[in-house]
Amino acid sequence: MSARILIVDDVAANRIVHQARLSAACYDTVLACDGATCLAIARQDRPDLVLLDLDLPDISGLEVLRTLRRDPQCRDIPVIALTATSAPADRLAAFAAGADEVMDRPANERVLLARLRNLLRLKAEGEFPATDSIALAGLAEAPAVFEPQGTIALVAPFAACADGLRASLAGQVRDRLVVLSRREALADIAAGEGDGTLPDVFILADDGRNPAATLRLLSELKSHQSTRYAAVCVMGPAGEGDEAAMAFDLGADDAVGTSITPEELALRTRGLLRRKRQSDRHRARMQDGLRLAMLDPLTGLYNRRFVGPQLAAAAARARAEGTPFAVMVMDLDRFKQVNDLYGHAAGDQVLVEVARRLTANLRDTDVLARVGGEEFLAILPGSCMMNARRVAERLCQMMDDAPIRLLSGEQLHVTMSIGVAVARGDGGGDMLVDGLVEQADLALLESKGAGRNQVTYRMSA
Repeated sequence: MSARILIVDDVAANRIVHQARLSAACYDTVLACDGATCLAIARQDRPDLVLLDLDLPDISGLEVLRTLRRDPQCRDIPVIALTATSAPADRLAAFAAGADEVMDRPANERVLLARLRNLLRLKAEGEFPATDSIALAGLAEAPAVFEPQGTIALVAPFAACADGLRASLAGQVRDRLVVLSRREALADIAAGEGDGTLPDVFILADDGRNPAATLRLLSELKSHQSTRYAAVCVMGPAGEGDEAAMAFDLGADDAVGTSITPEELALRTRGLLRRKRQSDRHRARMQDGLRLAMLDPLTGLYNRRFVGPQLAAAAARARAEGTPFAVMVMDLDRFKQVNDLYGHAAGDQVLVEVARRLTANLRDTDVLARVGGEEFLAILPGSCMMNARRVAERLCQMMDDAPIRLLSGEQLHVTMSIGVAVARGDGGGDMLVDGLVEQADLALLESKGAGRNQVTYRMSA
């Protein structure tokens, strides 16, 4: 589905030119001739990006920007502002009002389209979070009240260039400024992978002698695992004209020319850092969501949802390699009495300790899950009946030998019944998986019926 771009300009010829260019690039376009129409369309249609001329007949373009940013339905829509004046104060005012980019009019077509692709990519990657996500009462993320100091790396071919850049930014950003040569930046990428010490923002200063080297460094930063999420701004000749278009398509988060003022550079840098932190939080939420989807929140073990695909994968691997694998279903004996006599908090302590003991007595290659209230399941790849029997009896004995101490100081004697089923690895498809788990469940019932605190075994057909 094509992105929808809202074009806002009071001059019909300008609207038509922009529409033709964007349509040729396969974008859907919506047109507005004034600020009021822009705001109405933005609220109703929620375009993917707004191309906004700041010289409007009814409402100041700056006020349109401020209104968009105040509106919960529109505040995360990227906006490229076009201005007829290149006065630094006017550009700063547009950024302060909420523009994501400010370009002089008429804009370089290649740069405009590249920047548009860049902002749409950032939006699709979640750096412009959707505003219609549901926040459950009491579970909404608290607003950040304090942002720690970030690290901004100033990378230049010559130390004098980087030192001058640091001097111009020193009084305008509160973050740590570090000066690196291109060689040092590449070395730090390799040395700092995964240790969290790499810069949040890279400013790549180009002196015009070798723009290709600056763009190659940009490509390295954006392709390397350790720096792919860092924000990168290309500055100088490599950040203007056709080189700027190439920089955006290579993954630059921003590109600025030689005429940029220190004030605008500082403002853009703060924006890059803010967006990078927002992106970090977004990824952290996604990772937490994936983790919670797979894990039992009490014990930290895998949950029933996760173990199903793992069983299928173990069966497929066993068929391919011609090796056996075992499934153990484990259930705590008379666990309801623990909850009834000592309370559910004590029951939770027991489950946590049981999970710890089981984990400590299984291999790293085994899969352990909590699949019910007091029921656990383990997958033992490559285990024959003899190995599975030895493991199951050790687990059963381990639970019987040592009581579980509660936080209250009381000690509980908790036992476990286990059912084991082993597949030879020559079964077929889902029937192998379903049948194996069913056999383990039946073996568990036999353990319960025979007096509990014991292990029963079955070999799958």
